[in-house]
Amino acid sequence: MNTSPVRGMLHVETLKQMIHDEQVETVLTVFPDLYGRLLGKRVTGHYFIEQVLEQALHACDYLLACDMEMDPVPGYTFTSWAKGYGDFRLVPDAQTLRLASWLDKTAIVICDVHDEDTGTLVDVAPRSILRKQLAAAAERGYTVMGASELELYVFADSFAEAARKKYVDLKPYGEYIEDYHILQGTKEEFVIGAIRHHLDRSGVPVEFSKGEWGPGQQEINLRYAEVLEMADRHVLYKHAAKEIALQKNCAVTFMAKWDERYAGSGMHVHASLWDKAGTKALFPGNEPLGPLQTSPLFRHFLGGWMAHLRELFPFYAPYPSSYKRFRAGSFAPTGIAWSCDNRTSGFRIVGHGSSLRIECRAPGADANPYLAFAATLAAGLDGIEKQIEPPGMFLGDVYGALDLPQVPHSLVEGIRELENSAWARDVFGSDVLEHYLHFFRTEQRKFDEVVTSWERARYFERA
Repeated sequence: MNTSPVRGMLHVETLKQMIHDEQVETVLTVFPDLYGRLLGKRVTGHYFIEQVLEQALHACDYLLACDMEMDPVPGYTFTSWAKGYGDFRLVPDAQTLRLASWLDKTAIVICDVHDEDTGTLVDVAPRSILRKQLAAAAERGYTVMGASELELYVFADSFAEAARKKYVDLKPYGEYIEDYHILQGTKEEFVIGAIRHHLDRSGVPVEFSKGEWGPGQQEINLRYAEVLEMADRHVLYKHAAKEIALQKNCAVTFMAKWDERYAGSGMHVHASLWDKAGTKALFPGNEPLGPLQTSPLFRHFLGGWMAHLRELFPFYAPYPSSYKRFRAGSFAPTGIAWSCDNRTSGFRIVGHGSSLRIECRAPGADANPYLAFAATLAAGLDGIEKQIEPPGMFLGDVYGALDLPQVPHSLVEGIRELENSAWARDVFGSDVLEHYLHFFRTEQRKFDEVVTSWERARYFERA
């Protein structure tokens, strides 16, 4: 594991000096909401040091019980109009303090959400959910390392232009599928290069970017890390990418499927277990099949992850549109199987030696990374505890194997699997599970209430 200092990360004392020298004037003090968006306040540097760092910040608790339009959604037990929509506390995690180099004289820190009265973590907050699973892993002596390969589309339209066009007839920044194309990538480098460079200067180490399997589609890969840090890097990447696109007068989207004609955008999750100190990989092997033969830990983690995939699927595909990504021949999985370096398989075993890991290709780019990693870890740990064996390795084209268990075909199906899971209710807690079931049901309800342009085009004259 790489333990060298990360460029752009800030110690508190360094931040104090930068504020004194007027190199930093604003500290974005943020937390991830149910959607994985960053919400919070822009805090003046001197006030952040004098007050917020030690005494925290307050925000309205409806922010963990509203929809994407900031509509307070009835039906949550966590908070409501009847409870008065009070405050919770945002406690900065100083380990996440870093520059936001794409903004002028700005730093950013990610907060944990604490109950105003008890001071304990708010259990429905996404970061709290992941912390709970990491604590369970630590009790067993494991450090969990991970990565999330995140894809996006780049558009010539600005966000404002896209809204004026009602998101119809948008122009991707490309005329053809650009998978690995350097020439087409050059056309998008004005924004993709800026995203890479600013992330790398802001405590989010970048490995590379590449063209993907759609016109205007790119993938930017971040350096792997312990999974809480990885989830933090992931949301910072998405947030920075949108702000940098705004500055460049273009737009990006992380929708899992923005247009039925083009490839979807995934968030391929990689996971491996290391020892408690985080210095020794516990998924050993000099070639991919070794651990399945010699390491019960690797085998059972994979077995648990596969066994629980269907009931955890809303954490990987949270919206009705998310499920339009799962089509044969799309590089998104349809059947639940594992293979070695096979991109038709939902679970792909990649790497060698200490880099050996499991890649799950199910999550979409629209997933909340804290929830996706928490679900992954809960399933893998259950596999280890119960010694769940994976099925045999699949050889060939998974898309053509109709006898395999299939991923859910809709959010309705995913919700049904999750609400019927006694295991998920036990591992996440009934209150937490009901909170997110209500969240997923609300997304489905909001979709069901709208008549789409597709329906008007199809039925207006001919129905």
